Amino acid sequence: MSQLLLDLRAPRRPDEPAAVIIDDVACTRAELRAAGLSFAATIAGDGPVAVCATPTMSTVVAVVGCILAGVPVVPVPPDAGHAEVEHILRDSASTHWVGDARDDVPLPVLPVPPVGATARPDAVPAVESDPAAVAMILYTSGTTGAPKGVLLSHGAIAAGLEALAEAWDWTDADTVVHGLPLFHVHGLILGVLGALHLGSRVIHTGKPRPERYAAAGGTMYFGVPTVWSRVVADEPSARALSSARLLVSGSAALPVPVFDRLRELTGHAPIERYGMSETMITLSTRAGGERRPGWVGLPVAGVETRLRTEDGSPVLPDGESIGRLEVRGPMLFSGYLNRPEVTADSWTDDGWFITGDIAAVDGGGFHRIVGRESVDLIKSGGYRVGAGEIESSLLARPEVGEVAVVGVPDDDLGQRIVAFVVTAPGVASPELAETLIAHVAEDLSWHKRPREIRFVEALPRNAMSKVQKKLLMS
Repeated sequence: MSQLLLDLRAPRRPDEPAAVIIDDVACTRAELRAAGLSFAATIAGDGPVAVCATPTMSTVVAVVGCILAGVPVVPVPPDAGHAEVEHILRDSASTHWVGDARDDVPLPVLPVPPVGATARPDAVPAVESDPAAVAMILYTSGTTGAPKGVLLSHGAIAAGLEALAEAWDWTDADTVVHGLPLFHVHGLILGVLGALHLGSRVIHTGKPRPERYAAAGGTMYFGVPTVWSRVVADEPSARALSSARLLVSGSAALPVPVFDRLRELTGHAPIERYGMSETMITLSTRAGGERRPGWVGLPVAGVETRLRTEDGSPVLPDGESIGRLEVRGPMLFSGYLNRPEVTADSWTDDGWFITGDIAAVDGGGFHRIVGRESVDLIKSGGYRVGAGEIESSLLARPEVGEVAVVGVPDDDLGQRIVAFVVTAPGVASPELAETLIAHVAEDLSWHKRPREIRFVEALPRNAMSKVQKKLLMS
């Protein structure tokens, strides 16, 4: 039995209720272990096993079974198209498929036993996993090319979860509630494996609807900004979360107006944190500490960070100067599958992972993420400007529903700051554009104001709902 990542042999408390509830199906830790080990008996060889990661108990059983068997698991987005699925299966060299049979998946399909069924007589014993062994291959969203396979070891996942347990005072007395997808770090590793590893319960709401969050009765709620925006728009559901212990937001910056409204309706200032597939969560505000709108807090246990300019010089910790964020710690990935050159280029010579994000840090070590270096660092008129802070400023305006800020080539300025803004129908006008430009100039500073506002009906997004800014820059 792996003591490292999952220990499902016995309840953490004598009165433990169901450990996992998802899509109205519930199971105890013992039932999940029996089903997982029965599933493991069907795996021929050492994998990897590709799992079509629908928000179902079958997905949880398959992922747990692979981990207990020491076989790498490859979560596949259930809405992935033919080309993406083909790439993931070929690149990962997956040997089996879990999910409905598909014409574009030439792999044997493994059945998943239901929880509560009698364990198979040939159920394999769980293995004692090597901390350095790969537990999961997560594929990036592919914003800059074909998705890359991120190799996460058993030890890295365990270290990341235990650091969050300390930061968030997360214990086996908690009940985690979320409705997030199960093919990335936030929903699967934090939202499911985190609960199982730390002994708490997890309730997956199927879809992250405000009324489902309100009815779950949890102590910790996970959501992305879109979820929290919908929650604050449903005041009765939002007020029902006042009995929770923590509201956690991640995967993108939480607009300050949503932060403030959550605090007003629930009595809780949300926890904001920062991470990526390659690093798990490296920065977070604390359960018992300061929670500052627009800031993602301090390094979690075992993590070090530093900010560097393009020439490698340190960035002043003044809360305003920005630079490339580099990190190191025990929860970082082992490399990109089949990409040794890309892996090598992602690390500095002295052992720091280059996140590709730009950030600022103040004298107390609090971090603020500004955006991606490739598309969010704008060099305009001799100034280095972060697109993220301009977007946050514009989102504070009630007329602005969505916004993406980019730098476009300009003969005079080098790059001209342009904001692509989505508003309600009939709201866009030249007068509103001038109002928004003046708002940023007053809210931030004159040189950070957009030189142009372009009203659009929607922003281009990929399958993970991330805005594809390179399409706006072309």
